Amino acid sequence: MNLSDISSLLKSIGPIVGDALKSGQLLHPSCELSPPHPDILCEYDIPVPMADGTKLTANIFRSQKAEENGEKVPVVMCAHPYDNHKIPALKNTPFGGPPQQYRIIPQGGGKPRFSEITSWESPDPNFWVPAGYAIVNLNLPGYANSEGKPSVFSDHQAQCYYEAIEWIAQQAWCTGKVGLNGVSFLAISQYAVAFTRAFGGPPPSLKCISPWEGLSDMYQDVACVGGVPDNGFLSFWWNTEVKETINGTVDDFIEVEGAIATKLLELHPNYDDYWKSKIPQLEKITLPMLVCASFSDQGLHTMGSFRAFEKVSSPHKWVYTHRTGKWVSYYSEEVQQLTKQFMDCFLKDKTDNGMLEMAPVRLEVRSSKDEIHEVRYENEWPLARTQYTQLFLNAAQGSLETTLAPSPTSHYYDGKGGMMSFHYTFPEDTELSGYLKLKLWVESQAGGASKQIPPDMTIFSGLKKYNTQGQDMRFYGSVGLDSDMVTRGCLRVSRRKLNAEASSLWHPVYDGTTSEFLSAGEIVPIEIALYPQSTFFRKGEMMELIVSAKEIIPSRPYQKSTKGNTGRHVLHIGGDYDSHLLVPLIPSK
Repeated sequence: MNLSDISSLLKSIGPIVGDALKSGQLLHPSCELSPPHPDILCEYDIPVPMADGTKLTANIFRSQKAEENGEKVPVVMCAHPYDNHKIPALKNTPFGGPPQQYRIIPQGGGKPRFSEITSWESPDPNFWVPAGYAIVNLNLPGYANSEGKPSVFSDHQAQCYYEAIEWIAQQAWCTGKVGLNGVSFLAISQYAVAFTRAFGGPPPSLKCISPWEGLSDMYQDVACVGGVPDNGFLSFWWNTEVKETINGTVDDFIEVEGAIATKLLELHPNYDDYWKSKIPQLEKITLPMLVCASFSDQGLHTMGSFRAFEKVSSPHKWVYTHRTGKWVSYYSEEVQQLTKQFMDCFLKDKTDNGMLEMAPVRLEVRSSKDEIHEVRYENEWPLARTQYTQLFLNAAQGSLETTLAPSPTSHYYDGKGGMMSFHYTFPEDTELSGYLKLKLWVESQAGGASKQIPPDMTIFSGLKKYNTQGQDMRFYGSVGLDSDMVTRGCLRVSRRKLNAEASSLWHPVYDGTTSEFLSAGEIVPIEIALYPQSTFFRKGEMMELIVSAKEIIPSRPYQKSTKGNTGRHVLHIGGDYDSHLLVPLIPSK
């Protein structure tokens, strides 16, 4: 690891560890453990044979009574690279407590509760075994004590997962029906196996999936959002969760992927075939799906989860939204019971349990971090009755207006760290739920002592909320951030070219394959995608749009690159320059 890598790692993990030390979380992890249920039969390191001659390992948790009575049960399964031995029951975690992440990462919105036989982000046997299921927790190829080559989101992983599902389904204690469940990587791996490229479909025994907050496009969702390289998250993830679990050496990973995870973007800076090979074929997934798409996990899983819900072709699909911590939500009684209702319907044929009659979208509308305005059910996402409304930038007033200023003006901020803001006060109670888009006409100019005109610039945007007393109302964000904005977005201007087929009126999707640099005096239109959100504004409350040369509210471990941000960022507003914020206004039913 060179000095640059060390610096990046310290910048990504340093603030998180520092906060954990100051808060006491390192010694007092932010979760609650319960002892294993006495009926659970724990079987560790069960070898699962693969067609290529290698063996994966799985931990299997079943009911002792069901085993004694010869009862067959369906399976809830997960697969990941995180080493399923890292559970308190095996004394293989720090101080015999929970997985290390709960000592480092803040848990927004409360403390998750799970059993001592639950590994990182996996379903809890204490809930599922008494409910009449077996839990299978699988180490993916090349991780922990599973054989094979380690990789990330590869077709080989999906193929092995497919084979493991079919092997599990054939065991004497299994009914032959398998459902998938789990958070983050344990969610992402579900998409790939739900339509396994190598076999042209899902495993025959796989009956449903429940991916809880998982990206569905590694490049566009985390590595290079809006064409802006992220130098933090992959470093944090690789060094704290992946590298140490490789069964072999780091060279085994490099042999497959070409580089370690922190160097993949250097090796593949553009949206090339490497990144596209890791995108699951969402449109071909027809299995029933219950997906979680949180409004809080901006920068990692928010966009990928909504994309999955919109693209998956299943006639039976549901999305659960929330804006709290992902682990707090996942292990909550409400979510556990909802997931059980889903699994019961498709793994136990309880089609009369109300799941099939449930509306597809559970929408949580927040007024602030700790105030839920409303939870209701909708029939689609984005909402069909959305009124997409343009609010035009007015720099003279520092405001957002419903009409475009007739005369064009230009305004700038410093490219090394400056910003501009625009305010809008709501004349009546208003709900904004869905996607937002910021259209700007921009120009790069020389500034300061330099006469050079920068050929590129990175623009950050964010939306804040203020109550009627002018107080800044914060929200839960990604990786435990408890002081986030309503939403955020960013764009490297040279990456502004859109994928016309994938883009919509309300959500720009970038081509990512080329760079179009700016020339002197060139004024170009750009569209910045802001993350979907669901926020209620009372009459007299205000939102503030910020346009900036740097991240507005840092969200560790993410570190968006601002390389090349110098000179002046010029915004052109009014007349022929229709710079505006497009907001999703929701009329009441």
